Amino acid sequence: DVAALGSQLDMLALNEALAQLESRDERSAQLVKLRYFVGMTVEEAAASLGISHSTARADWTYAKTWLHRALRDSSD
Repeated sequence: DVAALGSQLDMLALNEALAQLESRDERSAQLVKLRYFVGMTVEEAAASLGISHSTARADWTYAKTWLHRALRDSSD
């Protein structure tokens, strides 16, 4: 099924981009994993990581922007 293959390719690209983010900013990558894969809120992830809510929100904004650019660049 082509749709399933496309979804797998997107997950592979996301995994690669997340690994690159982790090498640059481990805390932001951990936040993404907690939010995206575990389903935690920003506040729950902040508590889990032992950081403030404002730091978590800033990291979340940074990580989303970084991943979006990395995924866009990988598809070009």
